[in-house]
Amino acid sequence: MTKPSLPELLHAAVTAVGGVERPGQVTMAEAVAEAIDDDSHLLVQAGTGTGKSLGYLVPALAHGERVVVATATLALQRQLVERDLPRTVEALHPLLRRRPEFAMLKGRSNYLCLHRLHEGMPQDDEEGLFDQFEAAAPTSKLGKDLLRMRDWADETETGDRDDLTPGVSDRAWNQLSVSSRECLGASKCAYGAECFAEMARERAKLADVVVTNHALLAIDAIEGAPVLPQHEVLIVDEAHELVSRVTGVATGELTPGQVNRAVRRAAKLVNEKAADALQTAAESFEKLMELALPGRLEEIPEDLGYALMALRDAARTVITAIGATRDKSVQDENAVRKQALAAVENVHAVAERISHGSEYDVVWYERHDRFGASLRVAPLSVSGLLREKLFSERSVVLTSATLKLGGDFNGVGASLGLAPEGSGGEDVPQWKGLDVGSPFDYPKQGILYVARHLATPGREGSRGDMMDELADLVEAAGGRTLGLFSSMRAAQAAAEELRGRLDKPILLQGEETLGELIKTFAGDAETCLFGTLSLWQGVDVPGPGCQLVVMDRIPFPRPDDPLMSARQKAVEEAGGNGFMAVAATHAALLMAQGAGRLVRATGDRGVVAVLDPRLANARYGSYLRASLPDFWYTTDRNQVRRSLAAIDAAAKQEGK
Repeated sequence: MTKPSLPELLHAAVTAVGGVERPGQVTMAEAVAEAIDDDSHLLVQAGTGTGKSLGYLVPALAHGERVVVATATLALQRQLVERDLPRTVEALHPLLRRRPEFAMLKGRSNYLCLHRLHEGMPQDDEEGLFDQFEAAAPTSKLGKDLLRMRDWADETETGDRDDLTPGVSDRAWNQLSVSSRECLGASKCAYGAECFAEMARERAKLADVVVTNHALLAIDAIEGAPVLPQHEVLIVDEAHELVSRVTGVATGELTPGQVNRAVRRAAKLVNEKAADALQTAAESFEKLMELALPGRLEEIPEDLGYALMALRDAARTVITAIGATRDKSVQDENAVRKQALAAVENVHAVAERISHGSEYDVVWYERHDRFGASLRVAPLSVSGLLREKLFSERSVVLTSATLKLGGDFNGVGASLGLAPEGSGGEDVPQWKGLDVGSPFDYPKQGILYVARHLATPGREGSRGDMMDELADLVEAAGGRTLGLFSSMRAAQAAAEELRGRLDKPILLQGEETLGELIKTFAGDAETCLFGTLSLWQGVDVPGPGCQLVVMDRIPFPRPDDPLMSARQKAVEEAGGNGFMAVAATHAALLMAQGAGRLVRATGDRGVVAVLDPRLANARYGSYLRASLPDFWYTTDRNQVRRSLAAIDAAAKQEGK
């Protein structure tokens, strides 16, 4: 029997999921197959509606080697595992004459821990363990969540937090889950044979396709202890998120609360001298943190340096002492010791890293109204790490609707550790960039309006002219507005102002869960939804519910963001343009994602309105505009009002 062709396989898969074949999807599938066969790397931009998940799944399944697919969002992981993969595997089975297996794999803390469930969790200030079910009032929210989790534990096959619906609070979940550092290990745990996390790993070892998240991919790369099974192909979907997720995993933090918890957990398990030394170091650190002012520490102040070295040395002594102490009064000593060890090891690692003072790290203080001060450390860049760990031993395909910024892939490529496209050299990973376009006719379906007449937004202060413009636009659109704001404060101010001015429901992020807000927004055409960062890339509302997307200003990083400003400075010191490489790239990615909320289906019509004249007037404006979908562009406010009113009238007519 002849081997089925890629177009045949793709046709079968698209039919099975009830989709429509797109030329861009075929082009993408062929390029992915070529990259896998050549053992090369591919960056592929596939616009909304292309059907990119089948564009990479079909060639990956046809190839037959093990593939890891890493995504940023839970929604896409679920779509792949619950919808796309089962249907695609069924459709391809008769053609391939094999049935590829697939599995989901996440970090350990995403799975229910049976040891915690049955034995209780180590208590900070008392000996041994305590029973969370007895400690929490059964009528309290926490108590109800815990009881529901106990019942769920008897029926779940996966123990995966995301399979528990409705979900539970972080506080409840943390009582019955463990981090990889706190885990006893399958061989030492009484429940090792039934462990949900271990079963997920075993399933992943046998699977042809392993679906995971960016964070686990980062842990696998950074920590050197392989978490993911060996694989020949890596596909990174939502790849525009990868750098920030890897940075997040590589960021360390020290807070007085966290250090004090480590002290309490270790106190009963070590000799008095070791415990006292850690307690004293913790007190000195806490006193310093009370005076900490937010901002970057280009050099570690002397008093902080001493405090960190004291913490590091005391933590090291405690780690050694815990290994040797056996306190007969402690119940289930292994679990108590393991949790104490995890807490102290984390303090030691971060204190060591900051006091060591690498030129490749950025250190800063942060202050939070609710949680107080924290000391943080993050890598200046993760590009070297990604180049070395990601691209050296497998074929990598990175895909997203937004990878091409300002007209090419080199900006995103550089952040991933890749040299400009086409650069030669032995140690330089070879890669190709491909834009397969979008099935949407952007110039006919959407308008990009820049409110050129408004004042340039300042750092602080009210923007009266912007509020007037926003109210006029929302009124003309008949509601139907997704408001994307650069800060929560700006979103709150706009919601408050417009609730007083307009007779339209205005939803505000934070007043209800994101899922509920999006559901309400999609269900009522007159409703508006205002919010910040997660709305810029997490909303999928096709149809008349979202016909106006407003951005209050260009979302540059805050000038006082320690990590972004350090990265900008490093580029400048190396002779590059720091503003364009860091701030403009960051803004372009977010704006491209935000503008992508408007047109989600072939019948969608609407306006993306940017209430920041710099997009029209500034020199970098053309770079940012080139990163957005190819909408019809105007700065004429009257034209836009007429267009919005016409779109609103047509939507009302259709809705009758």
